[in-house]
Amino acid sequence: MNSNRRFVFDTNTIISGLLVPDSKPRQAFDRAQEQGSILISMPVLAELNEVLSRKKFDGYLPEEKRKRFLTALAKEAALIEVTQEVLGCRDPKDNKFLELAVCGNADCIISGDKDLLELNPFRGIAILNPDEFLKNY
Repeated sequence: MNSNRRFVFDTNTIISGLLVPDSKPRQAFDRAQEQGSILISMPVLAELNEVLSRKKFDGYLPEEKRKRFLTALAKEAALIEVTQEVLGCRDPKDNKFLELAVCGNADCIISGDKDLLELNPFRGIAILNPDEFLKNY
């Protein structure tokens, strides 16, 4: 494991990986864990908690398993304090991922969000979809 590598995942990519175990997002998440650290911030954790609490996911994964995943992620990921406001994305809700990446000195953001992907690279940080991440890391 190269513990110097640091990765940020957006909420949708994390949830896709959680709900579909053989998916590219899950493979990317697992690879990132093997090769370095996953970075998380309180705003990202709050959004994940809110989204994973939605009843619409009950048919895919029991609420208890979603809670266990979130607890494990909070324990295992590197919690980064966001100390710098970043206004780089046309969707302001996605700025939290840019802030996390900048404040956490991330190597890469993994996302399927076009608003983030079009910024690649952002301040020297690669922004890749899960498939591109798997090909490059």
